[in-house]
Amino acid sequence: MTHNCKRANNMNTILEILGIILLLLGGLSLVVSALGIRILPNTLSKQHAATKAGTLAITLISLAAILLAQEWAWTLRLVIMSFFLILTLPLASHMLARAAVKDTRLLSEKDHPSVTPYQENPHK
Repeated sequence: MTHNCKRANNMNTILEILGIILLLLGGLSLVVSALGIRILPNTLSKQHAATKAGTLAITLISLAAILLAQEWAWTLRLVIMSFFLILTLPLASHMLARAAVKDTRLLSEKDHPSVTPYQENPHK
């Protein structure tokens, strides 16, 4: 009986350590995202940094919370939340970037000098 208790206790310790590592990696990813927003030169690059690193950070922090909470109710909530964020954040970022490219008033020459004004099919 004591052997099983030690094994369960060791497993909980391993899960807690893994959860803390994922939490730290998620926090580091958020810092990288913030630095990308601060350092990158143009709006589209900043948006890319915020979306990609932010999505990774949310996923890592959710996984850490799942491992640390060790409850089915929280696991289900966090999985659903992560699924919808992973699905919607990149799509929302893409749509915002596409709108910015279509409306060149939203982009200055500094933001993206290679962007040309968007044209609906000019061959119609």
